[in-house]
Amino acid sequence: MLRICALFVLVLCASPAAADFIGKVHVIDGDTIDVGDTRVRLHGIDAVELAQTCTDADGADWDCGKWVRAEVVKRVQGKLATCQPVDQDRYGRVVAKCFVNGQDIAEGLVSEGLVGAYAKYSSDYLAAEKGAAVAGRGLWSSTSMLPSEFRLTRVKGRVAPDANCTIKGNISKSGRIYHMPHNRDYARTGINLSKGEQWFCSEHDAQAAGWRPAFN
Repeated sequence: MLRICALFVLVLCASPAAADFIGKVHVIDGDTIDVGDTRVRLHGIDAVELAQTCTDADGADWDCGKWVRAEVVKRVQGKLATCQPVDQDRYGRVVAKCFVNGQDIAEGLVSEGLVGAYAKYSSDYLAAEKGAAVAGRGLWSSTSMLPSEFRLTRVKGRVAPDANCTIKGNISKSGRIYHMPHNRDYARTGINLSKGEQWFCSEHDAQAAGWRPAFN
């Protein structure tokens, strides 16, 4: 009897799950909104960054990041949303599923090709993404770098300070290796000048300085 009572007390004292919340939507970017006073990262999706560009079928670059935000604004800005918390990210944002008039905001955006499913964290919207891709809706009519890869390029040391000198001379356990923009590990490779790593303007310069090409 004592064990049963103790268990009952523990259940009563357990921390309750985060409660749903309601508020008017203010759009920050393609996958982040304010709902009332709460900053929300929409669960299960990933949007191109505001500074990102895409390439259309004719090979022209266009500001797809800003376009996506504008499209999300058209759909949900100022509307009343109900959100169900799922988690909290490292930036302190509430990760949540949010609904306007009973419709899942994230699912609608994925279905229209405005954002992609974030399979790393959820499989909820993979089917909707496949449908948008097959139909060529939204961004699926263009090509672009994955948002996660684009964010890597923005990390210090991963973006060339000179647009004409983009070859990365990296020092690793394998020696001095230079990475061209088409190489597999280019985006994730950072250059630390204090360790003797360098940016090169040509393969000739890199080889002359003692670096060898990456094998991927």
